[in-house]
Amino acid sequence: MARFRNLSLCFDLDGTLIDTAPDLVRVLNAVIAEEGLPETDFEQARKAVGYGSRALINGALARENHIVPDARIDELQKLFLKLYAEDICQLSTPFPGVVDTLKALKQEGAELSVCTNKPGYLARPLIEKLGLSNLFVRVVGGDDLVRNKPYADHIWKAAGHRGRKRKIVMVGDSRPDVLSAKNAKVPCLVMSYGYSTIPVIKLGGDRILSRFRDVPAAVLEVV
Repeated sequence: MARFRNLSLCFDLDGTLIDTAPDLVRVLNAVIAEEGLPETDFEQARKAVGYGSRALINGALARENHIVPDARIDELQKLFLKLYAEDICQLSTPFPGVVDTLKALKQEGAELSVCTNKPGYLARPLIEKLGLSNLFVRVVGGDDLVRNKPYADHIWKAAGHRGRKRKIVMVGDSRPDVLSAKNAKVPCLVMSYGYSTIPVIKLGGDRILSRFRDVPAAVLEVV
């Protein structure tokens, strides 16, 4: 049976497929230690994961009322990206049900891709180290195109078409995912366990899911 053979499924990465917060906060703590600061609050930092390394650093500094010039933020961000790239997958793991569900979707004909604002030069090695590269036809990071999420371009690039060949469904966890889906005029499933700073009920997705293994049934409901 190939229930999904006419579908292109585009997945966000951080907070949707992979729990990357432990590694990101680990690196963040190493970076702010350069300023003599203690480890930051994990839950507060986790909420900022979707906004990039600079936001993580600024948030950690703000929680300690530690003010530095913009030039120093630039230096700390460069250090963050260096350390993260060198050891990107020490603690990161797929969320429960992700691997088996992706394999089942692919086996039943779906074309899977990653649509992430994480830079591609970081996203691809992470996916490779987790042994998931063979599941995706393409991985499109935020630095791989001129306009990334929330623009529709990102979804179209990840899917490899604009919905003419196959129907497209976006699966994510935050506002950029939902907005890009709306701009591309495709359905969006929102995972409630992710890194959104906005309550998921307010994001405007087509379905809210608490378990990744519920993705296949939800996909069939929205297409």
